[in-house]
Amino acid sequence: MTDPNDAADPTEALRAGLEDYELDESDISLLDAAPEDLPGADAGPLPVLAVVGRPNVGKSSLVNRILGRREAVVEDVPGVTRDRVTYPATWAGRSFTVMDTGGWEVDVAGLDARVAEQAEIAVELADAVLFVVDATVGPTSTDESVVRLLRRSGKPVLLVANKVDDERGELEAASLWSLGLGQPHPVSALHGRGSGDLLDAVLEVLPQTPRERLGPVAGGPRRVALVGRPNVGKSSLLNRLAGSERVVVDATAGTTRDPVDELVELGGRTWQLVDTAGIRRRVHQTRGADFYASLRTQAALEKAEVAVVLIDASETLTEQDTRIISMVVEAGRALVIAYNKWDLLDDERRHYLEREIERDLVQVQWAPRVNVSARTGRHVERLVPALDTALESWDARVPTGRLNAFLGELVAAHPHPVRGGKQPRILFATQAATRPPRFVIFASGFLEAGYRRFIERRLRETFGFTGTPIEVSVRVREKRRGRPGR
Repeated sequence: MTDPNDAADPTEALRAGLEDYELDESDISLLDAAPEDLPGADAGPLPVLAVVGRPNVGKSSLVNRILGRREAVVEDVPGVTRDRVTYPATWAGRSFTVMDTGGWEVDVAGLDARVAEQAEIAVELADAVLFVVDATVGPTSTDESVVRLLRRSGKPVLLVANKVDDERGELEAASLWSLGLGQPHPVSALHGRGSGDLLDAVLEVLPQTPRERLGPVAGGPRRVALVGRPNVGKSSLLNRLAGSERVVVDATAGTTRDPVDELVELGGRTWQLVDTAGIRRRVHQTRGADFYASLRTQAALEKAEVAVVLIDASETLTEQDTRIISMVVEAGRALVIAYNKWDLLDDERRHYLEREIERDLVQVQWAPRVNVSARTGRHVERLVPALDTALESWDARVPTGRLNAFLGELVAAHPHPVRGGKQPRILFATQAATRPPRFVIFASGFLEAGYRRFIERRLRETFGFTGTPIEVSVRVREKRRGRPGR
């Protein structure tokens, strides 16, 4: 068997074979990028520009115009974009991050409320905001409500009057002065009219470096978010780790409303711990202060590198517990699960807890587990090695040679099933990012979800990745027409 460490030549041969397939610019940039240039590498932080507005005002079209390529999904139907999605962008030699968001509605429920919540978090995380309004419709009551929220944020806001295709449209855009955000910037995201002037204005309000970085700061303390449902002991754990009563602790659930940052010495190093408000059932089911507390908790998680999810081991695992863990995974943060109040468990409860973990947390078996008691201090020192393990995995990079040698052996032993008389072939793979590790596989056909999960399991078995989510995506590329296969 070939040593994966000596796989440089086979890797180059695999890459050469890719020339027979249709590759676009993003494929080539991914394949040619040096490890230090890939997302997650130790590069300087970039400022964040959030693009927000009502549904179907052209936010994603504007994002594509800013990027100079079609990245965001665009469709003439409200609600196509639901989550926050970030893209790297460059204008006039300056780089920044663009955050696309779903349509922002007020006083809505269900999925629409979730979308609005994501937009509010985007504003919380941004350094500047583009507020997009449909100039052909004019200002609406929803637009006016969004303006009030934007003013409260204190962030620089540029008002974008979209769908201005001619001089008549510019006259219609003038009505947007009534929103009180200053001069509207008339653009046509579809045709590009006015986009250059808008980007020049963006660079004037966007700082050279972000107000606060999402994730790690080179040489700074690692950021740890303490998250969990109300009254599981997050504030008690922070006080125990800090060695003093830094945070108010009360038996009443919901005592903590705003995230509380504390620099704490653990294991001979400084860590930045963030105590957060307890996350209740669903954000759109909360009201008033609880809603904004949950919102700030999610924003605090986005700014962290690793999350310690506290679970009350003395009580039955709940849907809230599993949902909070899923939220950490979806945010791409390293994960440690701490079972608190361990001193209250008897043998029977421990037996049932193990069964609950096997049943309900099977998808995160890779997360380090620590059994602690914030009240007595039992085993809290075990959090540090668990955090170190999770963060090391979160930062880990697999050399391209090792990765392709691993996949070659895996596919030889367990080929993809034949479907419809066809069997997709894995052509090449590379790690596209760290924090968390993201892998891109180039294949000649669609890889079934079950087979992708199989690859993920084997990646964990071979390379570890204890304590971090990993993502495996597939780019299907067809052979170039008119060229013989090799």
